[in-house]
Amino acid sequence: MDNWAGIILAAGEGSRMKSRLPKPLHRVCGKELIRHPVDLLHSIGVGRIIVVVSPANQSAIGDLLGDTVEYAAQPQPLGTAHALSCALPLLDGDCSHILLLNADAPLVTSQSVQNLVQCHLDRESAMTFLTAEGLFAEDMGRVLRDEEGCVTGIVEARDYDGPCDAPAEVNAGVYCFNLPWLARNLPEIPAAASGERYLTALAAACGNKQVHGVPTSDPAEAFGVNNRVQLAIVASVQRERILEKWMLEGVTIIDPGSVCIDAGVTIGQDTVILPNTMLQGTTAVGEDCTIGPNSVIQDSRIGNGCRITASMLEEAIVDSGSDVGPFSHLRPGAHLGPNVHVGNFVEVKNSRMAAGAVSGHFSYLGDASIGANVNIGAGTITCNYDGRDKLPTVIGEGAFIGCNTMLVAPVTVGPNAATGAGAVVTKDVPQGRLAVGVPARMLPRKSGE
Repeated sequence: MDNWAGIILAAGEGSRMKSRLPKPLHRVCGKELIRHPVDLLHSIGVGRIIVVVSPANQSAIGDLLGDTVEYAAQPQPLGTAHALSCALPLLDGDCSHILLLNADAPLVTSQSVQNLVQCHLDRESAMTFLTAEGLFAEDMGRVLRDEEGCVTGIVEARDYDGPCDAPAEVNAGVYCFNLPWLARNLPEIPAAASGERYLTALAAACGNKQVHGVPTSDPAEAFGVNNRVQLAIVASVQRERILEKWMLEGVTIIDPGSVCIDAGVTIGQDTVILPNTMLQGTTAVGEDCTIGPNSVIQDSRIGNGCRITASMLEEAIVDSGSDVGPFSHLRPGAHLGPNVHVGNFVEVKNSRMAAGAVSGHFSYLGDASIGANVNIGAGTITCNYDGRDKLPTVIGEGAFIGCNTMLVAPVTVGPNAATGAGAVVTKDVPQGRLAVGVPARMLPRKSGE
């Protein structure tokens, strides 16, 4: 693909979305619409990508994609042909072919695009485009063919005046162009009645020996997004693909209809996903885990052999052999070491629990460092906020924190130390000592200690 350039049309107004967010930034399975074609082009080896943007969305798209792509501005919405013409001046003599995609069609697969590219090269076409058969056209362009099956044109939905009650072959909006031919013919496209210049007019201009329509094996690839209904339809198809992929990779999903897994998630073999579970963002789940039911996990990393039951995790790390829940919440910065147990109604924020630590029920652990094999009694609170700053709590290895203990940070409980039930700890507890009361005081050492 060294002599190819990828162009993505992302300058549409998206008014039917009825949203303050630019249409290319709406998400499907955790990934912005615009990132789907960008990632596809990168995956098949297209090194140079130009995104055509509008003045209204240029800043937002630029913030998302950064310098991974180039940008061409379309100052006015004058149609797809005009949008493409805005990108051509950026190309140089090293480019012979263009691969063009739309920013609002996230279901196009790399396999279909690679097949399209190969057909384009094998037939030495001027223009090759992807089609989908057996769809009701509605707002998609219809492909016209002659008796021999050669393409004679594409009719935009708004210009079609024939019967609309039967399935048709439609344009999927993915094109390959011979660049020299395109540069000669693109300026010749006339304006339609709407004043816009349509890229599809090239199908009739180049003659049926130079244009080819290549049907996709999955008609859903032609689905685009113009409104929230279509966004939901596209997301549903993508979810089914993702779930099928992971089940074929050795993941058990008990009820696929109730499970949502984002495109950026990874899951190890023999993990079981139970109903009503969402795995979002860049979450990575190891092998032999049980996730759910009723769990939401965002941008988190879970080791092998873990169990997450009816709980929420956000930007958290759970090492192998640990379990969480039901009804617990790991907030950003939470890190559970190996074989940690966090039971029901426990909130952990920006805290690390070392190997074998236990917090069975009803606790808040914030800005804390908790050593190995520590037992956190029910009702324990790290009082980490003094009204201005978040302050740390340190609990040493093997310590025992009694029920309903208040640890008023900054405070340290030493290794193998303990607190009595209901203690309010405002001063450090030395190693091996017992603190009780309100405020907590050290009990004398027993004779022989």
